[in-house]
Amino acid sequence: MTFARPFPTVIQGGMGIAVSSWKMAQAVSRAGALGVVSGTAIDAVIARRLQDGDSDGSVRRAISHFPDADVAAEALRFYFIDGGKSAHAPYLLAPKLTLKPGVFASQFLVLANFVEVWLAKEGHDGQVGINFLEKIQMATPASIYGALLADVDYILIGAGIPSEIPRIIRELVDHKKARISITVEHATEKYFLDFDPSIIKGVKNSPLNKPIFLAIISSHALAAYLNRDEEVRPDGFVVEGTSAGGHNAPPRGNTPVGADGQSQFSTKDEADIEKVKATGLPFWLAGGFATPKKVQQAQELGAVGVQAGSIFALSTDSGLTEELRMQTLARIADHALRVITDPLGSPTTFPFKYAEIAGTISDATVFESRIKLCDLGFLRTVVERDNHKIAYRCSGEPDKTFTFKGGDQDDTQGKKCLCNALMANIGMPQVRVSGYEEPALLTLGSDLEGEEELLIQYPAGWSASEAVAYLLGS
Repeated sequence: MTFARPFPTVIQGGMGIAVSSWKMAQAVSRAGALGVVSGTAIDAVIARRLQDGDSDGSVRRAISHFPDADVAAEALRFYFIDGGKSAHAPYLLAPKLTLKPGVFASQFLVLANFVEVWLAKEGHDGQVGINFLEKIQMATPASIYGALLADVDYILIGAGIPSEIPRIIRELVDHKKARISITVEHATEKYFLDFDPSIIKGVKNSPLNKPIFLAIISSHALAAYLNRDEEVRPDGFVVEGTSAGGHNAPPRGNTPVGADGQSQFSTKDEADIEKVKATGLPFWLAGGFATPKKVQQAQELGAVGVQAGSIFALSTDSGLTEELRMQTLARIADHALRVITDPLGSPTTFPFKYAEIAGTISDATVFESRIKLCDLGFLRTVVERDNHKIAYRCSGEPDKTFTFKGGDQDDTQGKKCLCNALMANIGMPQVRVSGYEEPALLTLGSDLEGEEELLIQYPAGWSASEAVAYLLGS
């Protein structure tokens, strides 16, 4: 297979929710690396930017280029508040993901992904990618289609086995209907979600470019599995190590949880890079590869380069609030930041990394004072109940609600509402009627060598372009 443009040495991680915003991705892309926007919960993000008044006009500028003017007008009518909502008023929610979404729910998903990619690509000819979680299956087809309409260059998907993605991309590039299998707990039959691109008018005969698809994996076995035939083969891999931020694959050793209560990884969790290399596909290394020396080491192992996340998450172009970013940098400068790998915290049941930061739900007091609620629902599990009835269940929702839907009470232990916390990270916390404001939770990688070195060069903080230059040794 041949590719039209050279592969980037550096891929900026697609960190959700909107930490890897269009502003970060554009800055990285202009610096000569691959800028990546996060597609996770982007419909909720766009809805909230509009309710906050879209002060710089960027969202409305992108929406004005959306091919279906009726969908664009409906989105603005529904969400845009001129001058922004009151700081004490709750946000209106985007539609929850379901097996059979309403037409507007799917249209708005398409629009939101279009907006974020379009803005990231505006005004330059660099390459831009978008990152999705395979876990959030019910959003995938509409999200991919929106990114395609904005001419996305790369699609990166992890947190699962993305074996259907190559086919779905091929179908949607040709404006064909796409079907994705949906994982349903206790299923007695197969379940699917169907997406019809014809819900977006004015694009049926428009040619779309096929992006490069990179599967984010953590094992050589999955690389071999996805490489087995053309139907499921990606264009390349990002191989993540256990120090990467966000969700990690569950430990494969006999003692998955250590004496400190954290997920415990071993050599069994390290991918055999020679076996990944044997697939013949290009690959990048991630998780602990965020220094110039590690970039060189990755290339010596046969990788094209690296994917780095945390050094971009802590840059001035990050979507994180300034307060959270500076608080984190100060703790890194003092060598006082502790990153936890929590085996219980995520409703996905995957280990999840977060930094211990005062005022966030990493603090037990803050966590325990929060009233459980699942109103965003991106990490809900689909469950088949009696008589083939479908329920949507999240272990982060109220315990009684979870158990009423057939969940096990033990599965609620220590569960954190990642959806609301990650929205708070970017300055869009939901405000409850009671006045309670959802607290944040910052995910970072546990290897902070690159951040420590950058702080020596840039004590006041660094930009995304400076992070690119650092990684490239320039």
